[in-house]
Amino acid sequence: MAAERPLPNLWHATAPSAPETRPLASDITVDVAVVGGGFTGLSAALHLAETGRTVAVAEARTIGFGGSGRNVGLVNAGMWVKPDDLIATLGREAGDRLLTELGNGPALVFSLIEKHAIACEAVRNGTLHMAIGEDGLKDISARAAQWKKRGAPVELLASAQASTLSGAEGFSGALIDRRAGTIQPLAYARGLARAAIAAGAQIYTETPLVAAERKGDLWTLTVGGGTITARHVILATNAYGSLVAQTPWKEHTRELTILPYFQFATHPLSDNIAKTILPERQGCWDTGMVMTSFRMDQQNRLIFGSIGRLDAMAEGTHRAFAKRSLKKLFPYVGDVQFEYWWDGQIGMTTNNLPKMHELAPNVVSVSGYNGRGIAPGTVFGRALAQHVSGQATALPLAASSLTPDPWRSLKSAFYHVGAQAKHFIDHRF
Repeated sequence: MAAERPLPNLWHATAPSAPETRPLASDITVDVAVVGGGFTGLSAALHLAETGRTVAVAEARTIGFGGSGRNVGLVNAGMWVKPDDLIATLGREAGDRLLTELGNGPALVFSLIEKHAIACEAVRNGTLHMAIGEDGLKDISARAAQWKKRGAPVELLASAQASTLSGAEGFSGALIDRRAGTIQPLAYARGLARAAIAAGAQIYTETPLVAAERKGDLWTLTVGGGTITARHVILATNAYGSLVAQTPWKEHTRELTILPYFQFATHPLSDNIAKTILPERQGCWDTGMVMTSFRMDQQNRLIFGSIGRLDAMAEGTHRAFAKRSLKKLFPYVGDVQFEYWWDGQIGMTTNNLPKMHELAPNVVSVSGYNGRGIAPGTVFGRALAQHVSGQATALPLAASSLTPDPWRSLKSAFYHVGAQAKHFIDHRF
């Protein structure tokens, strides 16, 4: 992964400090080695340690360095794909199993937050999927009907109700999902790490995976300045798999198209203005072809995001678009100034569903959350922990063959350039 421009990330500025970790500089042996210190890897480590398994996490950079520290912070149920479409793709039995697990995903996240007293600005008042125009209203109406068939606590809101709950203008309706909520994502990741360490897990940072070799029924991973020998390996790098060196498992990163996503956060708004925007503190995203999101943090900052990368060429375009968008959504706020801005990578798959693979004997991976990293990452981390420790009868998703996407680089470039072009035009008139 190329060196990044240093950007002022709100989550890094406001999260409680990470637990003390260090690079691995010796040779260790554990039951399970986990590669990646984000939501999935940390959830796996925590759940493994709680069952008495010895586990070591090797993180190439820092805890939550990837998507876990750049996330919007919406704890959503299910996937971006509609329930009926998910079942059509996976089949009834497999689809129902995944929908049940991910539908209960927010409950798992918030239960861990409560159990381990994780200070991460958790608010469980639901999320709002905002409809743009008639097509958007049809989309969320179909989602509402399909989730209601499954007994989910969702409700379709008319335009006036959507405006009241969001404080925003111009939407034709909204779908509220009361299973969901918002968190400070990096604070959650650091809290998972702290809980995992307290349960007995070992976490090593600045410890990239360099090589892997199998001897008998054990794997020896060369990581940083040492080695980890383990019977089982969980690969949990997702969209930041480029941080993994050329190991036998490098190919799994080549099935993900990288979708860049940026966010801008205002200075804290005055109390009288802040109470009119998302008074119940739901997080929002819309049905636009180039999606946007908005939410508030605990300090009354308004956070706006959309597709795009904040490189030196594109940052000005996306910043201007964010300002125009907020003025259109919340005209009473006035001219806003941004205190923080940052970007990240979303791993997209060809069917918009996660992929789980057995890359080699006793080596499992999961990736491709398609913009839904928090709850699915936590769920899959627990599921993989149960799987490698022999506790699970069935995984939420069956392992599939690895199918690299030959068009991934072109599609990633298209997302970056296309979003920049659209943001240059949108809301100018």
